[in-house]
Amino acid sequence: MGWEFLSWALPLGLALLLVSAGIEDARVREIANWKNAAIALLAPLWWVSIGMAPWPDMAIQVGVALIVLATFCVAFHFGWMGGGDVKMIAALALWVPVSALIQILLVMSIVGGLITVVMLIDHRIRKTAGNPEVPYGVAIAIAGLMILREPLLNHFTL
Repeated sequence: MGWEFLSWALPLGLALLLVSAGIEDARVREIANWKNAAIALLAPLWWVSIGMAPWPDMAIQVGVALIVLATFCVAFHFGWMGGGDVKMIAALALWVPVSALIQILLVMSIVGGLITVVMLIDHRIRKTAGNPEVPYGVAIAIAGLMILREPLLNHFTL
C-alpha cells in the first residue's frame, strides 16, 4: 500500500464526496461544511500521490484555488450562488490543473444554466412567490465528476 493506492482511492473518495454534496444540495439547498473541508483537505494528499512538486506546482494550485474562491465570493455577494457552492468549487479547484478547471467551469455553467431553466419553469408552474433557489452544487458535482472520469475510469496505461 503506497502512493499507487492513493492515486485511485483519492479520486474515488472525491467522486463520492461530490455525489453526496450534489444530492444534499438538491434535497436541502445546502452543502455541509465538512464535505467541502474534506474535498479541500484531501487535495494535498492527491498532490503527493501524483508526485507534484511543492514549488511551483503546489503553490500554483493554491493560488488558482484562491483566485476561484475570490471570484465566486463576488457571485455570493450578489446572491448568485450560495456559500456552500462557492466553497465547493474552490475546494475542487485544488484538485485539477488550470486546463481541467476551465473545463469544469464550462460544464458547470452549461449544467447550471439547464438546472436554472428547469427551476424557473417549475417555479412558474407552481406560481411560487420570490425567486427559486437553484441547487448549483449539483452542477458543480456533475462537472467535477465529468473531469474525474479520466483518472478513475482510464487509469490503465499501455
